Amino acid sequence: MPRCAFLSIANTEGWFIDDDLVHPFLKDLGWDVKNIPWNQETNWNEFDLVVIRSPWDYQQHLDEFVKVLEKIDQSSANLLNSLEILRWNIHKNYLFELEEKGVELVPTIRFQNLNASQIEEAFSKFNTEEIVVKPLIGANADDTFWLKKSNQDDWKKALNIFQNKEGMIQPFMQSVVDEGEFSLMYFQGHLSHTILKTVGAGDFRVQEEHGGGVIAIQSPESSIFSAGEKAMAALPQKPFYARVDLVRTPQNTMALMELELIEPCLYFRFDRHSPERFANYLDEYWKGY
Repeated sequence: MPRCAFLSIANTEGWFIDDDLVHPFLKDLGWDVKNIPWNQETNWNEFDLVVIRSPWDYQQHLDEFVKVLEKIDQSSANLLNSLEILRWNIHKNYLFELEEKGVELVPTIRFQNLNASQIEEAFSKFNTEEIVVKPLIGANADDTFWLKKSNQDDWKKALNIFQNKEGMIQPFMQSVVDEGEFSLMYFQGHLSHTILKTVGAGDFRVQEEHGGGVIAIQSPESSIFSAGEKAMAALPQKPFYARVDLVRTPQNTMALMELELIEPCLYFRFDRHSPERFANYLDEYWKGY
């Protein structure tokens, strides 16, 4: 009986994790599967597959997390996604590599450390009254700030966090509040399902942990599908799973916000066939490995 580990988090309280929906289908296919916290001492040689699913505190312990991935990669287990593409995806410089290949991004300024003059310049360059500052290595909207030109008092926390930390500045995308952020889930390069993530009242973050909502999209419009396919085609290698996050621009195009290859929530709850689909792809992958 092949064995599969879903890499997760030790304390799941407060998180919306639905990876267990895949377990029954894997078991029906003859697999032994369990969730294992990423920082739990484990003999990875006992598993055939280790699938990174919900280690959602990894950005707070990045060096330790990478060392665990290296141990898994050096074991007899097969790590999904691959360590090579995970390293590539950890740092958001990957976005600019995709842009060079023709993928449309939300306009972005990178910085090594942040000062007030850079914030002022961003308002001017983007011709906007509102910007978003976020880290180049991060997840779950941690250390992400929505700043307004008219309220410099709100800049202080961002300036403090990023005084010795690299990050990026983007114009605030009003469509995230008005419409939401589209996410396309891909398994083995094939589109599985699409959702729309919406913000909570008075917020700008779409994560469910921050009060965001989720709507299943049965038939995404062609521009959403085309943007997702273009982003996937620009990747340096085909991942087993991926989530493409898109936002509508003022020009009514679809711009890439993130392309998540490490531990994206795959929203199995919002497509009843997706857990079985994921399990089948895993089984086929292993049989062809």
